[in-house]
Amino acid sequence: MILKDKKILVAVTGSIAIYKTLDLIRLYVKAGAIVRVLMSEAAKKFINPITFEAISQNKILDESSESWDKNSDYNHIDIAKWTDIFVIAPASANTINKISCGVADNLLLQTVLACKKKIIIAPAANTNMIENPITIQSINNLKNLGFEVLQTQTKELVCKDVGNGAMLEPIDIFHKTCKELLKTSYWSNRRAVLSGGGTVEKIDDVRYISNFSSGKMASSLATALYYLGADVSLVSSRGFENIPYEIDLKVSYSSQQMFENLKLALEKKLDKKSYLFMVAAISDYIPKTNFKGKLKKENLGEDWNLELIKNIDILASIDKKDIFSIGFKAEMDKEFAKTNAKNMLKNKNLDAVCLNILDESNSFGSNTNNIELILKDKSFDFSGNKLNISLEILNRFEKEFTNE
Repeated sequence: MILKDKKILVAVTGSIAIYKTLDLIRLYVKAGAIVRVLMSEAAKKFINPITFEAISQNKILDESSESWDKNSDYNHIDIAKWTDIFVIAPASANTINKISCGVADNLLLQTVLACKKKIIIAPAANTNMIENPITIQSINNLKNLGFEVLQTQTKELVCKDVGNGAMLEPIDIFHKTCKELLKTSYWSNRRAVLSGGGTVEKIDDVRYISNFSSGKMASSLATALYYLGADVSLVSSRGFENIPYEIDLKVSYSSQQMFENLKLALEKKLDKKSYLFMVAAISDYIPKTNFKGKLKKENLGEDWNLELIKNIDILASIDKKDIFSIGFKAEMDKEFAKTNAKNMLKNKNLDAVCLNILDESNSFGSNTNNIELILKDKSFDFSGNKLNISLEILNRFEKEFTNE
């Protein structure tokens, strides 16, 4: 329920991409938002208004339902005041060009002029229309005026042409909306670098040593950081398929590859102190020899001893000067788990450790987690959905390190 009680006005124009907006509204409602839909007259030619009313659980606003009754806020002035954010998806080329010129000859355009809140525009048009110099100029003009105009994607369009102009997927528009609604001054323009997943250490060209880490916690934390406005880089081996597309992703499998990419990511500095979240499960030992080709059991015999050597300690090796460094520790021994986490905090000179005790109810690959956040002189417990607890943990960091 990360958007609980947030008020979102969604406008739809006449485009075949309108069917995607139904899924977008489902995402908003599932996240706890209150959604109202404004339909252009052209939009009603594609989908019956009752469908949007059923999905949003609110009556739609259109030219015929606009009301100036003193007890109603279903008009272009009051609904613009009501909403926390205004999302136009899909936005046709006609609507984009009209907004850019300040035209207000229909209810949707009048609402745009009346709205002082953030407006997100998700274009959808034929390639020739979206790449027409007039539309390009309009989009650039809207960006300069403070509108958030999302990119389009290249795929097969309804006209069977393959080209640029398709509306972004609903999950991408959802991510962008969350960022606009949830970003804070503390995290905005702050660098955040994360490692995630389990490292993959080659034995030969077809076999490797790894672990069961899914990468989901790192991806949830990266997504939460993106929502809060941070400049995020994720260095991960797996579990990153659904992160926001604007997150800088470096797919890294081996410990050495992950180490090098983390160092590169940390070189980018912003005005605020950076954060490093070391969420990845790094192999403690790696094969001493990386065999070429494929090992054959006929050549190895009945018994084969694979020699391992101690791996690099990435967290201990990274220069943590002028960054907040957060370690993650998974334990199965409940008796010594917290002691081990405190030793990690001290020995590796960290600002915090997130302790995760694995058991039958809290296992690898799940979408929930139990985390004890351990600081130098206090600790906090978090449990639930990984994205929700990521937001709660980051909120705690903001409170603890607000002056740094």
